[in-house]
Amino acid sequence: MLAFLGFLTVILMLVLIMTKKVSPLVALIAVPVITGIVSCFFFVTDPENAPGVIDALANFKKLGGMITGAQGIGSVAATGVMFIFSILFFGILTDAGTFRPIIRKILNVVGTDPIKIALGTALLAAIVHLDGSGAVTFLICVPALLPLYDALGMRRTTLATIVALSAGTMNILPWGGPTIRAATALGESNVTSFFMPDLPALIAGLVAVFVIAFMLGKSEKSRLASTAGGALAQYVEPELSEEEQALLRPKNFVINVLLIVAAIASLLFSGFAPAVVFMVFYVLATLINYPKVADSKARVDAHAKSCLMMCSVLFAAGCFTGIMKGTGMITAMSQALVSIIPSAMGRFFPLIVGIIATPASLLFDPDSFYYGVLPVLSETAAGFGVAAADVGRAAILGQMTTGFPISPLTAATFLLTGLSGVELGEHQKKTLPLAWLVSIVMLVVAIITKGVSF
Repeated sequence: MLAFLGFLTVILMLVLIMTKKVSPLVALIAVPVITGIVSCFFFVTDPENAPGVIDALANFKKLGGMITGAQGIGSVAATGVMFIFSILFFGILTDAGTFRPIIRKILNVVGTDPIKIALGTALLAAIVHLDGSGAVTFLICVPALLPLYDALGMRRTTLATIVALSAGTMNILPWGGPTIRAATALGESNVTSFFMPDLPALIAGLVAVFVIAFMLGKSEKSRLASTAGGALAQYVEPELSEEEQALLRPKNFVINVLLIVAAIASLLFSGFAPAVVFMVFYVLATLINYPKVADSKARVDAHAKSCLMMCSVLFAAGCFTGIMKGTGMITAMSQALVSIIPSAMGRFFPLIVGIIATPASLLFDPDSFYYGVLPVLSETAAGFGVAAADVGRAAILGQMTTGFPISPLTAATFLLTGLSGVELGEHQKKTLPLAWLVSIVMLVVAIITKGVSF
């Protein structure tokens, strides 16, 4: 019953969000709370002291702790702080006009060709994601590129999709979270050796991402050309209102750029949590550009709406994950998936895992999948003579790699959609099929090159 409730929770939530029946905020709270209440009648209250005993009232009292605890809102609290101060930091620099000269320089290099811009987006995201952090990648790429996309009339969904595909594919690298988890769960002491057979597949995946970026850029170019009556519209720098002009700080341009570079370097190399980095750099940006208390308060007020929107959805996601994990629904879902695979299909486990890896990111967070589901799958496959490493290498071609930037179970997804101003459902509808396609391309190449065998 818990497995049924788990699948029902995820399906209802995705349907409601993608069909825009309710907002993501409402869906992420209402659906798991309702199914969580129902689940109180089906999970053991205290398995250590009273195995098999179900106390619905006691379970109900635990729901609040599940929502606010370490597996729920507690797990995203630091990310919420990062959201607030990153928005304020980049917002202040935008108000000060820091990105306007940068956009002009970029346009001088790539022109106004959406194809070149789309390919450049994919390349930038791939390079930045070499550190393996989705949050850092999105914080660097989206604020830098969004003004350019807006200026040329390119769709924000295109930006979010390309960045997601590129970062997701690069997340397979051996220092990325999913690969480390897979190797650890399967007892592989050398993560690099575990990963290397998938290297040709990763290269093929990156090629697929650039092909998709080219096609999306071409689509944008055709759309913009048709809108402009047959010719691609030229970029015209928008005029600023008197209030916006009063906020500009052109004399601080070099200092502000150095702040951005220092913030990025701190994110990549300092070892401090992103929340701490942006708290410090927000203070510096404020003191440098708007030192007067009244001006500082006004800038906070101006960006308060964005902060509230992003953080409210993030904490709602914490509610969702807290209930799913606390009630045991995720564990029950993994057991159900394993049980429904016919014995005759046992030798094809790597193929099956590779095919479902990307959409499985919508159901399982990385810890639940790699430490809970993968060991069960690998042990079952071993009974059919299939190496556990093959199952693991198939899994990392999609599960929380290409799938992580579309999953409601990762804070990075909400960071990407929040920074780009794209609705979660809209982002998932556009990106999920393409992410799945990249995953399948990698799986095919992995099978051909014997990175995945069965």
